[in-house]
Amino acid sequence: MTLPTRSKPARRLGLVLGLAGVFIVTTTPAHAAVDPEVAYIFNTFSFLVHGFLVMLMAAGFAMLESGLVRKKNTAAICLKNIALYSIAGLMFYVIGYFIMYPGDGGWTVEGVVGKFALFYDPSAAELALIGADKKTPELIAAVTKTNYSVSSDWFFQMVFVATTASIVSGALAERIKVWPFLIFVAVLTAVIYPIIGSWEWGGGWLNGDWFKSAFGDEFKDFAGSTLVHSTGGWAALAGAIFLGARKGKYGPDGRVQPILGANLPLATLGTFILWFGWFGFNGGSQLALGSAADVTNMSIVYVNTNLAAAAGVVIAMILTRVMFGKIDLTMTLNGAIAGLVAITAGPDVDAHWKAIIIGGIGGGLVVFAVPFLDKLKIDDVVGAISAHLVAGIWGTLAVGIFGGGNFLAQLVGIIAIGAFVFIASSIVWALLKGTIGIRVSEEDEHDGLDIAEIGMEAYPEFGPQGSSG
Repeated sequence: MTLPTRSKPARRLGLVLGLAGVFIVTTTPAHAAVDPEVAYIFNTFSFLVHGFLVMLMAAGFAMLESGLVRKKNTAAICLKNIALYSIAGLMFYVIGYFIMYPGDGGWTVEGVVGKFALFYDPSAAELALIGADKKTPELIAAVTKTNYSVSSDWFFQMVFVATTASIVSGALAERIKVWPFLIFVAVLTAVIYPIIGSWEWGGGWLNGDWFKSAFGDEFKDFAGSTLVHSTGGWAALAGAIFLGARKGKYGPDGRVQPILGANLPLATLGTFILWFGWFGFNGGSQLALGSAADVTNMSIVYVNTNLAAAAGVVIAMILTRVMFGKIDLTMTLNGAIAGLVAITAGPDVDAHWKAIIIGGIGGGLVVFAVPFLDKLKIDDVVGAISAHLVAGIWGTLAVGIFGGGNFLAQLVGIIAIGAFVFIASSIVWALLKGTIGIRVSEEDEHDGLDIAEIGMEAYPEFGPQGSSG
């Protein structure tokens, strides 16, 4: 048998590529991995690929929430998730990105609120390059000096804001009206999230000299345990308080009445999708792929992310077996998510055992936080507040313990962001509740939001949904 061989054109191409590689290596300064245009390509590629991995998390949230609600509310959950992703993208394009990353020009409150401007479009240098008949070195240099395509950066940042909105969706499921919820999403993604994002990632006051002087270091949140996940958790907590619990969730004596999800295999699939997408979430937050150091650190981030999630699963399994006598699947799923949330603030820790501890504690916290919220009669359908807010707080503090950050600086940042998001969200929820209302009627809640809000059932072949559906 003869082995296949490359053709002569292929061999010539390989020789050319090899010589090109030698040229790059021998003509690039010793401190750089590749020349600026190649680095620009790699960095842009990283933003785009990791961005669509994070976008897949929208599907993960949709499946997780669909599995943990009753079947009579499944279609409404699916509608909310595709709608919130779309609204988040539009609002972040119209105004949100400028508020979060002010750059030059526009009106700002220095360090607190970014630029108020509309419509984030490709840069003039990029448009000039793609519109030119001849791609001159000058045109290429004008683009590559940013190290990545500005549109790729917008896309990567946009899918993060959509994740924040998804957290709110699951917590408030089964009793919130669709349109008021989507109005809240518009405000959250256009204003609330971009403002707190600007405080850290946009070079705002949590990164300023005053903050460092007062608290010993800047606030650190590598990929968003607080900026993304706790933000969504605080917004969800405010919404759950204003919305109230589902009918029948808590008995007259305060006893919790379990309301089981309709499709646990679907919820499990959603968790795996989220876990998969999280590699883009944390890995892409390295923000570069143009050097050996970047690639090495990204690899460490991937491994730490995976180990933290695994530890969250195992600890949740052990605790539920000890506390309840049975291994609880839904708690285990949230253990995985909590482990992922916890490691997100510092996935670049220098030892993998630290990631295991951080993720394991995150998974354990969920097991205690879910029943604690029930004691307070705060109804969170999917455990989002426990998995994202509580684990997000822990993960951000863990940077001050394991990740080289300052514990006090981390704590102050958590308090400041939590206070702002909770108060701002409460104002929006209060306005919505006092005007158009945020909760469906008792009859509509009984019949299910699928029929009441969108007029179709997710599983029509199973007959009338009923109160137990």
